[in-house]
Amino acid sequence: MNGETLYSIGDLARRTGLTVKAIRFYADTGIVPPTDRTPAGYRRYGADAVARIELVRTLRELGIDLATIRKVMDRELTLTDVATAHAEALDVQIRVLRQRRAVLSAVARRDSTPQEMELMNQLARLSEAERQCLIDDFLDAVFDGLRGHPAFAAVTRSLTPELPDDPETEQIEAWIELAELLQDQDFRATLHGMAKDLAADRAPDDATGLPRILAEAVRARVTPALQAGVEPESAQAEPIVNALALHYAHILGPRTPHDAPALYRRLADHLEQMNDLRRDQYLSLLAVVNGWPAPESLAPALTWCVAALRTRIPQR
Repeated sequence: MNGETLYSIGDLARRTGLTVKAIRFYADTGIVPPTDRTPAGYRRYGADAVARIELVRTLRELGIDLATIRKVMDRELTLTDVATAHAEALDVQIRVLRQRRAVLSAVARRDSTPQEMELMNQLARLSEAERQCLIDDFLDAVFDGLRGHPAFAAVTRSLTPELPDDPETEQIEAWIELAELLQDQDFRATLHGMAKDLAADRAPDDATGLPRILAEAVRARVTPALQAGVEPESAQAEPIVNALALHYAHILGPRTPHDAPALYRRLADHLEQMNDLRRDQYLSLLAVVNGWPAPESLAPALTWCVAALRTRIPQR
């Protein structure tokens, strides 16, 4: 054929690394038809057959079925169309596999029961609408009666998990744990109490120079003391306790207790309520799900502050 070099099926097998049987199968199905035949009927293949076989092998390794490969070879489908469709299908499979891996990892790590595994699997497979419904129900419970507060929108945004369309395994694992917390009624009630306190944590004219939000005031004043190794019962802790108590008195306004021990006791009770390990857990998981930097725990500062306050409350 115009001087073109033709190869026997054995030559083609040696050149491509496929078996004679495989090449014969591709020829019989029309995927790689022979270029010509000898007078005795033996198949002969041109140079383009080598390229076609290499393409077939690559597509098969990528999981493309033979019927689709045949359409590509017959130019009924373009390679671009096939690649796009299969890439999208693989994206779906990858998401499913990540979900399964996250559930199995969580089960292995937590030594879960079959019932817990089923729950985690259900939480991992929630649709976007179902996830949003769970989140909205949680936020409605936490901020019940507080929607009119000027900080409502910003605070709810800061507490809203947003699992991306293509999450990493770690994000799915974090979402499973977070979804379990969202359904914890006691945690909801605790956060609701914190939210009400947060709504009131705004001193109109604070002479201490501390941030207006109590939690941030604690962080700003106590963190340096922790870093310096100041003990909560020491004399060095006294000005810190006094400043925070004054700040809290400004927040309370007319509700301020008349004597220092009563104010200390009320502030200690308030900070103790804030010092819920589930709060830190929620914020840490939220950061993973949303791809935010890991938050700094407020627990050490709250623990120090509560100890410093209670040390200065006379025993009844």
